[in-house]
Amino acid sequence: MENIAVLSVQYVQYSFEYFLESMEKCGVKNIEFWGAIPHYCSLDYSREEANRVLKKIREKIEDKGMKVILYTPETLAYPYSFSHPGESVRNRTIKYFEDAFQDATSLGTKRVFINSGCGLRDLDREVSWKYAVDTIRKICIAAQQYDVELVLEQLQPYESNLVCSLADIERMIEDVGCENLKVCLDVVAMEVSGDTVDEFFHALGDRIVHIHLADSNHQILGEGEYPVKDYLSDIEKNKFRGYMSLEINDSIYWMDPHDSIRKSIKYLEEYERNI
Repeated sequence: MENIAVLSVQYVQYSFEYFLESMEKCGVKNIEFWGAIPHYCSLDYSREEANRVLKKIREKIEDKGMKVILYTPETLAYPYSFSHPGESVRNRTIKYFEDAFQDATSLGTKRVFINSGCGLRDLDREVSWKYAVDTIRKICIAAQQYDVELVLEQLQPYESNLVCSLADIERMIEDVGCENLKVCLDVVAMEVSGDTVDEFFHALGDRIVHIHLADSNHQILGEGEYPVKDYLSDIEKNKFRGYMSLEINDSIYWMDPHDSIRKSIKYLEEYERNI
């Protein structure tokens, strides 16, 4: 369980203090910190204020023997876009990530999560792709100043028309051309696209530094339709040594996120006992 983390987005209707108490009860030591209201949003502070707020948040985390292993600034629900035709929108997105690099450093991590977002669906995909490549490349170059790695995740087709498959990830990595662009393997998006764990590791190897783990529709482990035990076996077979974040992120659990994480942790504990 040392490499298990939890993405805090599941606690969107609860305070960050409640989230930490829940993690303590579940025995979780690793936090994938979701940067958004109600926990923390960089838009609410000047840089100096943000540093003070994040220092207090980090102290709360470390006082419980925990650490932040990845910072995930919200991009899908905010006025940001990597591929919007408007240059001002793309520039605003780059600035948002420059702030995120400083936020991540304040929280004690050198990894920041990123996805491709969605291009305008009534615009030619290749046009949006070129904009996204240019924006993500500029973000990666900016990240180098902070010694930060970007961790790119594929999305599902209802979320994006850009990076939704292993082939899309490979193309984005090649087109961006920056060594600090790494990969998060999301098993839900992977399953939807028809790819496999072995295919991901065969193609990307050590470029995969993070995994998002959930059952179908981001459900509790063992309560959906996906072969989660096979995923875990294949991940181990490929000698993955990074962190796996529970992304139990279905709105059906928002009223009681603690129970969804508790059950998923129990599933993993039982799996470990039986291997």
